[in-house]
Amino acid sequence: MKKNVGTIERVIRVVVGLFVLSLAFWGPESVWGFLGLVLIATGLIGYCPPYALFGISTCRRRQAA
Repeated sequence: MKKNVGTIERVIRVVVGLFVLSLAFWGPESVWGFLGLVLIATGLIGYCPPYALFGISTCRRRQAA
């Protein structure tokens, strides 16, 4: 698996994922809050399957010297 999620997006995914996951325990206490686990996992791993499917990458491209 080649990383296709950039650093800034990874941080945002983890932060938003933690917030959404917290909704499973506080707030509306909905099962939908567990979708935060998906955001946290893709943020930590740096790979997003839908991005790969559509050929999207937010990683910086390395420039040749």
